[in-house]
Amino acid sequence: MTRPNGSPWISVGAAQNGAATKLADGGYPPYNVEILPAEAQRPERLRITLAVAGFSREELDVSVADGALHIRGEKPEEDSRDYLHRGLASRRFKRTFALVNGVEVRKAELDNGLLAVELERLPRETRAFKVGIKPAG
Repeated sequence: MTRPNGSPWISVGAAQNGAATKLADGGYPPYNVEILPAEAQRPERLRITLAVAGFSREELDVSVADGALHIRGEKPEEDSRDYLHRGLASRRFKRTFALVNGVEVRKAELDNGLLAVELERLPRETRAFKVGIKPAG
């Protein structure tokens, strides 16, 4: 996701091999990405909210590895039931968001079936230094 001013935050659906998420996952679970305004002593933040109704905290995993945010959900195998209609999804899922350098995950909260993960961009430090030039040979 890129801000209107062109500054990047995350890349949605980036897999480890750099390919976009396959359409086969059907967009499950649905999610929102919103920009939270800067506050006193806090820079601008980003919130990713996933609809994970039916999943408990123990069945969800939020981790950061190799420059990406990974959100996984897995339900234990349930006993076979005889459904007349089954419209509630309870399948496993994995969503991956590639993070831009300087973006860190601050918190993850589960409330009423919504998993909210908050990201914050650390302020850039401007570093200037002189590079010495050595004679060749």
